[in-house]
Amino acid sequence: MTRLVLASSSRWRRALLDRLGLPYTWGAPDIDETPRPTESPEALVHRLSLGKANALAEAYSHHLIIGSDQVAVFEGEILGKPQDLAAARAQLTRFSGRRVRFVTGLALLDTHSARHWVCHESYDVVFRTLSEQEITRYVERECPLDSAGSFRMEGLGITLFERLEGRDPNTLIGLPLIRLCELLREAGLDPLLEG
Repeated sequence: MTRLVLASSSRWRRALLDRLGLPYTWGAPDIDETPRPTESPEALVHRLSLGKANALAEAYSHHLIIGSDQVAVFEGEILGKPQDLAAARAQLTRFSGRRVRFVTGLALLDTHSARHWVCHESYDVVFRTLSEQEITRYVERECPLDSAGSFRMEGLGITLFERLEGRDPNTLIGLPLIRLCELLREAGLDPLLEG
């Protein structure tokens, strides 16, 4: 029986979870992702990750539900997904030659015991100096409107960087697998023994 549920419709998160070789199902949670006034990036991703897991809890009793959410943080400002191509170009122009932090929240909810775990991982990206032509071409090719920070690490986004700094590069894609494996083991599901 599949005990694991991913509270996300993101194909990128599903591709990451597939790497663990565990059977799971997924569902799209419907929650309001609007940041609250004065909410820190960490508090925001904690709230949204757990909110996504809780949104599926009624439909999946006796399951472990994974919720995850990510924001980009630049000069103290929380940045979400760009709304259009112009906003994506503007974000990347701001990032050129600069460091951007990505904060990814992770929640694991055990609907049988009502226990939950919530944490976050941070990952820094240092962008190389980008020309206007490179930015325009990148946005045209990848159309990264569904990605915080206006790039996709899974694709051509790697061409934008000078270096990456952090514990787990999967964090940048939206699902920190190292930390997820730790939480799953705490919840009694060892990916090596179950997969």
